[in-house]
Amino acid sequence: MRIPRIYHPEPIQQLGTLALSEDAAGHVGRVLRMKPEQQVLLFDGSGHEFPAVITEVTKKAVHVDLTEKIERDIESPLNLHLGQVVSRGDKMEFTIQKSVELGVNTITPLISERCGVKLDQKRFDKKLAQWQKIIIAACEQCGRNTVPEIRPIMSLEDWCKEEYQGLKLNLHPRAKYSINTLPEPVTNVKLLIGPEGGLSSSEIDMTQEYQFEETLLGPRVLRTETAALTAITALQVRFGDLG
Repeated sequence: MRIPRIYHPEPIQQLGTLALSEDAAGHVGRVLRMKPEQQVLLFDGSGHEFPAVITEVTKKAVHVDLTEKIERDIESPLNLHLGQVVSRGDKMEFTIQKSVELGVNTITPLISERCGVKLDQKRFDKKLAQWQKIIIAACEQCGRNTVPEIRPIMSLEDWCKEEYQGLKLNLHPRAKYSINTLPEPVTNVKLLIGPEGGLSSSEIDMTQEYQFEETLLGPRVLRTETAALTAITALQVRFGDLG
């Protein structure tokens, strides 16, 4: 049986007895129904893992004994920043979850002209909290010990005009280069994925103004969630750690 991986939101400073966070304790005690003497594997986002043994489980708390600190870095050499225009329903959650599994380091939700999601600030804040939980769960599942950052929601232009040291890409069916023919070397990529209806012509012009390179995925038109994961996979195969 696989040992459950559990995220601890505070830096773990030393070995010994540790009380799990409220969310982690609920997951271990109520969802997984784990008992004393069973093993868990903690990580705190620092790139380390902490093998631990459960010592106490109550209705309100779970305590563990940390037995070791292990450095385990499985991060890709390619640093990927995904700018994803917010998509409808569970598509955005799916994109976030799978992009974390594929090694994305930073995710910025974007609002564009054709964005189909209209939410006020309060509901967007709730979405951000929900997306953060999805990122943590994806890290627990895939073995990452560094938790990707999800940034506050931004307008497309504000995101595009930020200073960035690296390659900036926008997918376009009439682009000159495919990902497979991009010049090397590349270590930092800022990847823009538009909404279901695509970017408007004025937005495409705007991305060019801010030095985004247009790149081609293939001859077929992909849905926004498919395009994001296909592009990330292709970039990781070309410049990262897949393949």
